[in-house]
Amino acid sequence: MGWAGKVLRVKLTEGTYESEPLNMEWAEQFLGQRGLATKYLMESMDPAVDALDPGNVLIFANGPLTGSMAPTAGRYSVITKGALTNAVACSNSGGKVGAEIKLAGWDMVIIEGKSPKPVYLWIDDDHVELRDAEHLWGRSVWDIEPAIKSELSDPSIKVASIGRAGEQMVRFACVVNELHRAAGRSGVGAVMGSKNLKAVAARGSKGMTVNDPKKFMAAVAHAKSTLQPHPVRQRFIKLGTHAMLDVTHNYGSLPTRNERDVQFEGVDKLNAAASQKPHGPNDTVNLITNKACFGCTIACGRIAQIDPDHFSIQNKPQYHTASGGLEYENVFALGAMVGVDDIDAVTFANFVCNEDGMDTISFGGSLSAAMELYEEGVITREQTGVDLSFGSAEGLVKMAEECAKGVGFGAEIGLGAKRLCEKYGHPEFAMVVKGQEFPGYDARAMQGMALAYATSNRGACHLRASPFASDFETTETPGKAEIVRTTQDERAAMFDSAGICAFIAAAVNIDQIAAMLDGALETEWTADRIRETGERIWNLERMFNIKAGMGRKDDTLPDRMLHTPAPSGTAKGMVAKLDEMLPEYYEMRGWDEEGEPRGQTLTRLGLA
Repeated sequence: MGWAGKVLRVKLTEGTYESEPLNMEWAEQFLGQRGLATKYLMESMDPAVDALDPGNVLIFANGPLTGSMAPTAGRYSVITKGALTNAVACSNSGGKVGAEIKLAGWDMVIIEGKSPKPVYLWIDDDHVELRDAEHLWGRSVWDIEPAIKSELSDPSIKVASIGRAGEQMVRFACVVNELHRAAGRSGVGAVMGSKNLKAVAARGSKGMTVNDPKKFMAAVAHAKSTLQPHPVRQRFIKLGTHAMLDVTHNYGSLPTRNERDVQFEGVDKLNAAASQKPHGPNDTVNLITNKACFGCTIACGRIAQIDPDHFSIQNKPQYHTASGGLEYENVFALGAMVGVDDIDAVTFANFVCNEDGMDTISFGGSLSAAMELYEEGVITREQTGVDLSFGSAEGLVKMAEECAKGVGFGAEIGLGAKRLCEKYGHPEFAMVVKGQEFPGYDARAMQGMALAYATSNRGACHLRASPFASDFETTETPGKAEIVRTTQDERAAMFDSAGICAFIAAAVNIDQIAAMLDGALETEWTADRIRETGERIWNLERMFNIKAGMGRKDDTLPDRMLHTPAPSGTAKGMVAKLDEMLPEYYEMRGWDEEGEPRGQTLTRLGLA
């Protein structure tokens, strides 16, 4: 109950697939989605295998609440060894495709090997096919999603696919579903491309059941009644995450020009207010409306348009329409991080990332590193073909298009910031942890986030811990390690493994989520069990990374964060105090000085 009880295992090399029962012993230990799929990943592959080798395994996974009536129960994850990081990767997405796979009767789809030619996977309840995709190869997400629906004569099909970036194995390629929702980080789309798998299409009609419908519906009603009037929900409806741009700018934690600055003078041209004001020769309003994922009453998604006379879309009719718009992470990465204050150019780059499946955070971070290389004279216009100075809207537009297609200097951007900067002799310009580019929070101004970045199992990430409230209150470090550790565990189980969205966290607490799980599943779930499950998941991911060759040396930050003080804002003159927090964090985790879980920790969690 809650679980569908079945796993679809696809062997691309042989062109075969089979159903197997869900391992319920593992499900009791790891819950679902991120946690359970990581257990399957560990048991299905050698973590030391190269991420783009056919021996890597790619898993589409749902949680026990995915597809249910729980609020925001539309989340699914793609789990693999990341092409960007060579670490464990779990990239989460909303939309409707996860629920569709669940409603077709599958808790997860495990994809092994490499197809000898391009294919896509078609799931129609119990009917499964690997279909030829050679006619779809070389086409963008925006092309192939309607093409698959037409080919299968069903407009209700949900599709998750890679664009040209995934085919080219751009290191930060992502998996896109419903045209502009994405399993965005760590290069999961590059792994999918390496397997010659273009898409997963699903249609489900089975529905799902829960163990105790009355208990479950009472818990759902309670959660929704808390969420409905909450002011955070109202803000998300009106502004999405875009509102955070003003917050980080004012605080001095907005990464700007490759983290050389922490505030951006062009913020008023890019913020949520700017997206709702007429601009350009046609008085175009960037933001058109909002959009919700499956089972969501928040609808934080943005739908936007570009001024039809803007240089970026001349003679490009596919962009003269509305599509996925600006949220905080993409407006920071494609705007402030590269110094561009042209909202139409930023929206265009975002459209291209959606169209061809690229992580906006990593693309912006990689481009900003290239811009610093350019301004320092390490690379030249002869190499780039365009002005790559900070603030160049033309450079942003051209590099987005070239990177998506794997051509020109854009192919160099597609290496990711770490590989790019190492290639050109300046690794210090890469604002990364474990090879993954920074999200939109400066690690000097936000000390809890500094520790969260350094210790995140999938590389720099703002969604693996939640020190935000503390970080916006104080730049002091006492208490940060405990906040990071606790929220890492809670988020691992509550959201990424249960199958619901983290954006309800401000309103719906851990006891309410435990109550929904308790009604859905056969065994008892409490807040304490959620926390223990999250701790088990976190340590399992750590074990994967250790077997992949990672350890204490990778739990660090760029020298700029550790040695160059923040130039302005609340934390002016400060650096990230990682050395104060990391030993305390290790001790709280029950790890040794090298960051390896001690035997008693693994035994206590059932991982020994």
